[in-house]
Amino acid sequence: MRFLMEDLRPELQQYFIERNFDGRPYDRARRTIIYERAKGIHSEQAFGTERDIDSVGYEHLAQSVAPVPVAEEPPRALIGGPDCKHPYPMALVNVSAMSFGALSSNAILALNKGAAMGGFAHDTGEGGLTPYHLEHGGDLIWEIGSGYFGARTPDGFFDPAQFSDKAAHPNIKCVSLKLSQGAKPGLGGVLPAAKVSEEIAGYRGVPVGQKCVSPAAHSAFSTPRELVRFIAHMRELTDGKPTGFKLCVGTRTDIIAIGKAMLDEGVTPDFIIVDGAEGGTGAAPLEYEDHVGMPLTDGLMTVHNVLVGMGLRDRIKLGASGKVAGATDVVKRLIQGADYTNSARAMMMALGCIQAQRCHTNTCPTGITTQDPKRVRALNVPDKSVRVQRYQEGTVRTAMQMIASLGAHSPQDLTPHMLRKRVSPSIVRSYAEIYEWLEPGQLLADRPTSWAADWAAANPDSFAPGG
Repeated sequence: MRFLMEDLRPELQQYFIERNFDGRPYDRARRTIIYERAKGIHSEQAFGTERDIDSVGYEHLAQSVAPVPVAEEPPRALIGGPDCKHPYPMALVNVSAMSFGALSSNAILALNKGAAMGGFAHDTGEGGLTPYHLEHGGDLIWEIGSGYFGARTPDGFFDPAQFSDKAAHPNIKCVSLKLSQGAKPGLGGVLPAAKVSEEIAGYRGVPVGQKCVSPAAHSAFSTPRELVRFIAHMRELTDGKPTGFKLCVGTRTDIIAIGKAMLDEGVTPDFIIVDGAEGGTGAAPLEYEDHVGMPLTDGLMTVHNVLVGMGLRDRIKLGASGKVAGATDVVKRLIQGADYTNSARAMMMALGCIQAQRCHTNTCPTGITTQDPKRVRALNVPDKSVRVQRYQEGTVRTAMQMIASLGAHSPQDLTPHMLRKRVSPSIVRSYAEIYEWLEPGQLLADRPTSWAADWAAANPDSFAPGG
């Protein structure tokens, strides 16, 4: 009886005990918004908020007395710096990195078809480029991780020729180098052995039926300077397509070191995706999920401030990923420094994910995170792709409505004054008051004393503090 109750505990908790606002990782209210938008139902609520808006830490957006008209067309962030030949207009919300293998073939097909229908981008994840990513013609961000899956030599090193050949595909609009992932930074990726089928092994270039592990560190570079040079090399191999990297921030020193390398080499990525420690994953040690990595708010503002302070922000676009689900999340991240956002788990919920948290067991009840053919067939691609498109469209539309309510005509008009946080039972402060915001070039000319130690410790020739 005990084991039976333990087995049923997640379902009993979710359906009978949990309140609308206290579930984890996503509470019922947030899941409901996603489901209703995906189904084309208006996500409205009667009788007022159920949140404790007087609690310390509560955040709210400061609306204007004179809201402006909502923009007819959602703006896009044009990805492409001075060394990019093929700039790409990125949507405000896109499909974040999820690999084939972690997701089923039908899940990949539905996500990509939804992206094609809605005109937004689909990040492949680090599991390689597959026919499922290409079949419906959606715009792709091809992610390359430390395992170099899909572009690796037999002994696991980066293969420039294979990478260049695949990156030439017209569906690939950007290339992203994964340094780390929010849910398990410093650990690399893991695909359980049960999921490594012959098909997946073929796309990744790894043995069948063995746990597929991405190394914690890259073999192609080991210093900030080498990283920047490798980014430039990747961009050359793509004939100038937008090229950037993704990371979960560990320390401010790391970002400054990479910035110093950019200045020394005269090379910048076209974009940087900041992944928060609250980001999701199919499999990771609990200690890593709970205690390693910087939350998205801190990481995003750190990268934004370093780029602004070093005079590089106008050349590099910033993406934000990590528990982006609703329009409020999008607007908050834009205020904190992002140009666009990526969403993974919310896109899975648009596909029908019920937060069963069985992603690593190959027994996903909705056919999303499994390689079991019988379970995969449960996911109807034509139906679910429409839901993905509706969810993205509804979220962007509501985000633009919220931006207009703040008195801003576009994301560029948003300021830290518009986001407020209760810092004590009786005090509310704006992000402009709580956090330090650097002026363009300030780290190079009139460096604040609060940044002096990190600046001194940052070495473009070593990721170790102080070199």
